[in-house]
Amino acid sequence: MTYVSAAILGVIQGLTEFLPISSTAHLLLAEKWLGFEDQGGVFTVMIQLGAVLAVMWLYRGKIAQVVSRLPSDADARRFAAAILVAFLPAAVAGVMFADAVKSRLYDSGSGSPAFGVIAVAFIVGGVVMLVVDRFRPSPDVHMADRTPVGRAFGIGVAQAVAIVPGVSRSGATIVGGLLMRLDRAAAAEFSFFLAMPTMMGAFAHDLWEVRTQLAPERALEIAIGFVTAFAAAVVVVRPFLRYVARSGFAPFAWYRIAAGALILVAMWARWL
Repeated sequence: MTYVSAAILGVIQGLTEFLPISSTAHLLLAEKWLGFEDQGGVFTVMIQLGAVLAVMWLYRGKIAQVVSRLPSDADARRFAAAILVAFLPAAVAGVMFADAVKSRLYDSGSGSPAFGVIAVAFIVGGVVMLVVDRFRPSPDVHMADRTPVGRAFGIGVAQAVAIVPGVSRSGATIVGGLLMRLDRAAAAEFSFFLAMPTMMGAFAHDLWEVRTQLAPERALEIAIGFVTAFAAAVVVVRPFLRYVARSGFAPFAWYRIAAGALILVAMWARWL
C-alpha cells in the first residue's frame, strides 16, 4: 500500500504543480487521507524534481534554441534575462522571509503548513484570480519569450507571494503575468519557464536540508513517485495551455474557493 500511495501522490504532484491550485496543499491533504508518512519531507522533495524535469523535457527544443543563440541573438539574451530577473524576487524572499513564514504560518507540531492558512489562501487566491481574469488590462504580449524584462520583474514579485502556503507558485505567476499585460496562454507559459530555475533552486535547497534523512529503503517509493509525477506533468501541461487560451482561469479559481471552504468545514468538523 505504501507503493500505491506513492504512485497516487506522484500523480497528484504532477497534475497540480503547474495548475494554479497549489500542489503542496494537495499533497499535504492527500498524505493526510492516505496515512502516508513523509519523514522529513524527503519524498515530497524528490517527486517535485520529477515534475520540473517533465516541463524541461516538454520545452527541451526551446531551451536548446535559447541557450545556443545566447552569444548571437539579442532576443534569446532578452528572454534569458527576463527569466533571471523574474526568478530573483522569489530567491530573495526565500532567503529573507522563509524562516519567519514557517514560524508563523506552519503547524509547530507537524512542521507542515497549517490547514487554516491553506484554506484562507485558497479562497483569497481564487477571488483574486477571478477579479484579475475578468478585469485584467488589455494584453499586448502574446508570446512568453517576448515578455519585457521590466514586466518579468513584476511577475517575479508576484511569484514571491507564493512563499505563503496555499497561494500556488503557478497561480501567483499567472496572475502577475495577466497584470503585466501578457495574454492568458503567454502568462501560463511564462510561468512554466519560470518554474524551471525556481523549482530547481528550491529542490537544491530542500535536498540539502533533508540530506541526512535519505534512506536506501525508501528508494523504490521515491522512484515510483518521481516517475508518476513526471508522467502526470507531461500529460497535463499542453492541454492546460490550450484550455486557458480558450476558456480562461475561472474554473480553477472557483475550484480553489470551493476547496478552501471544504477545508474550513473539515476543520470545523474535526476531520482535519
